[in-house]
Amino acid sequence: MSSAGDGRVVEAVIVAGGFGTRLLPLTTHRPKHLLEVGGVPFLEHQVSRLAKAGVEHVVLATSYRAELFEPVLGDGSRWGVRLEYVQEQEPLGTGGAIRNVAAALGDDPEGAVVVLNGDVLSGHDLAAQLADFETPRDGRDVDVSLHLVEVEDARAFGCVPTDPAGRVTAFTEKSENPVTNQVNAGCYVFRRRVVDGIPAGRVVSVERETFPGLVTDGALVVGYVENAYWRDVGTPAALVEASRDLVLGAAPSPAVPPGRGDVPDAYVHLAATVDVSAVVGGGSAVLSGARVDRDARVEGSVLMAGAVVGPGAVVLSTVVGPGASVGAGVHLDGVTVGDTARIGAGADLEPGARVDCDAVV
Repeated sequence: MSSAGDGRVVEAVIVAGGFGTRLLPLTTHRPKHLLEVGGVPFLEHQVSRLAKAGVEHVVLATSYRAELFEPVLGDGSRWGVRLEYVQEQEPLGTGGAIRNVAAALGDDPEGAVVVLNGDVLSGHDLAAQLADFETPRDGRDVDVSLHLVEVEDARAFGCVPTDPAGRVTAFTEKSENPVTNQVNAGCYVFRRRVVDGIPAGRVVSVERETFPGLVTDGALVVGYVENAYWRDVGTPAALVEASRDLVLGAAPSPAVPPGRGDVPDAYVHLAATVDVSAVVGGGSAVLSGARVDRDARVEGSVLMAGAVVGPGAVVLSTVVGPGASVGAGVHLDGVTVGDTARIGAGADLEPGARVDCDAVV
C-alpha cells in the first residue's frame, strides 16, 4: 500500500449509499454514483483521483442497489487500487456509513483514511491535503482535516469557520447571515482511531454530530481551504453541468475517456452514431449505442447508452436516459428523460420537465 510521508498507510472510503431522490427518474434503476458523467460512471472519477493521490486501498460504502457497483467497477485493478465493497443493511448516515466499514480498514490507529462523499466532483489537490494533514500543529497530530471551499453566497450551506492557524472552531447550520463563506466540500482525512470513535450500529451524521463533537472535545480538526473546481452532482441540472465541464476540461479528472475525436466540444463514444448533418457540441456526452439522427441538434446534454434523438430534434442541457427516444422535431430544454421513455414527434414539454422511466409522451 501507499504511505504518507512518515510511512503510515493511506486508505480511503467512498460514501455511496444514498438513494439519489433528487436525481429521479435517473436513479429508479441504479444508484446515482453509477450515472455517467463526462462519459463514464461517476465513481470512476473519484477512484481515479484517489489512485493519482497515491491511495491503494479503497472501501466503497454502499446501500441502495449495492449489487450493481462491483459489476461496473470491478476489483479496482484497472486503476491500480484494491477496491472493496461493504453494504449497509439499512441507511446509517454519513458517519454511520464510515463506521460501518471500519473492519475493512487497516488497524494502524494513526493511519490516514481519506473519506469522499460519493456525489461530489472536485479538482482539489488531494495529495496536498494529505501532506497538510500529516503536518503537526504545535506538536500535535491532526485528528481530522476537512476540505473547505469559499463560496460567494454561503446561505445555502452549513459553514465551517476556522481560526488564523486553520483550526476549525465551529460548525454552523444554514443561515441568512453566514459567519463565514467557507463551506464543507465533502472530502475529509480521518486519523484511523477517530473512525473507531464513531458510534456503531446507528445513524450518525458527521456534519451534525461527529465533527461538532470532536471540536467540543478538543480534538485537532483543521480546514484545508482550496478553491479548486467543486460541484455537488445531486440534481439532473448539476449532472449535466458537471458532465459538460469534464468534457470541456473545466473540471479536471484522470478518468475522462477519449472519444471519436471528429466531433469538437463533445465526447462521442466510438460505438455511438451521429449523422453527418447533425450538430453535437457544447460539452455533450453521447454514450455507447446512442444515436443522433439527421438535422438534429444536441448541445450541452448527456445521451446515455442506447438513447436516440430523432430527425430535426433539438436537445439542450438535457439528460436522455438509457434506451430512451426523442421523436422527430421535439424541442427539449433542461429536461430529464427516464430509462426507455418515449417522447413522440410533436410532443411539447416544459423546460425542466421530468419524464418517468418507460413513460410514453
